[in-house]
Amino acid sequence: MSIAELQVYSVEEADVSGGVCVVRCIGGVARAGQVYAAGESRLGLRRIERYGRAVGFFDAGHVAKVHLTGAVVALLTRGQVLTSVPPDGHTLGELEAWLATGPPLDDEPRPLELRALAVGRAQADWLPDEVRLRWGRVAVAATRRKAAWTGEDALVAAAEEASVRGYLIQQFGPGPGGDPAELCRDLLALIDVTPEEAAREARSWRELPKSRILHLRRIKNLLPWLALARRHLAQHDPLGTAVDAWAAVRPQLP
Repeated sequence: MSIAELQVYSVEEADVSGGVCVVRCIGGVARAGQVYAAGESRLGLRRIERYGRAVGFFDAGHVAKVHLTGAVVALLTRGQVLTSVPPDGHTLGELEAWLATGPPLDDEPRPLELRALAVGRAQADWLPDEVRLRWGRVAVAATRRKAAWTGEDALVAAAEEASVRGYLIQQFGPGPGGDPAELCRDLLALIDVTPEEAAREARSWRELPKSRILHLRRIKNLLPWLALARRHLAQHDPLGTAVDAWAAVRPQLP
């Protein structure tokens, strides 16, 4: 992906949180959700308007009105060039603050990159544990936004999210890394059959419609994360009993 560059025509309005500018794209493709550098400062491109309507992007040679975050907007000057920075140009604090606002999905065209960045940092053992945990929370939020962006099947999205939550519990333990019981409850709530019903279907799964086979496989993909969380539950915990029932069925599933 080429680097996007925006040249400022004018600052229409600005305050401590950001502002609105008229800009011309002079390189690459400008997309809502990108971050731009103005010297050492960072600006978030939250919204793009062309001809009175919101658009997701615009490319070189075109002019648009853009809504930017960051107090430095008030200091921009005519002719100044803003250059997009890659996903790893986002600081952890910037991402945490941005996600805390619950930004619209239209403001983020690259949820895959955001999730990959956050997961990679959460797994970076050269970082302090407290920083990895913060990245882990960003990774969970990014995974949820990715699922909403792509419209993923709920079970597929749950397995991907559980892989992050399970990793944090495994690495940092219950409490700091998350709540194993909550993870179990969340995953079990998504499974729409009982272990007994799944076992009956599994006996002749080759005769099932492809869509049903896929559904059973997606349920099976949740079970390793339930098993991981189970290790942290009391032996006779009702949640643990439910997880044990699924563990017994897992080898039979397609």
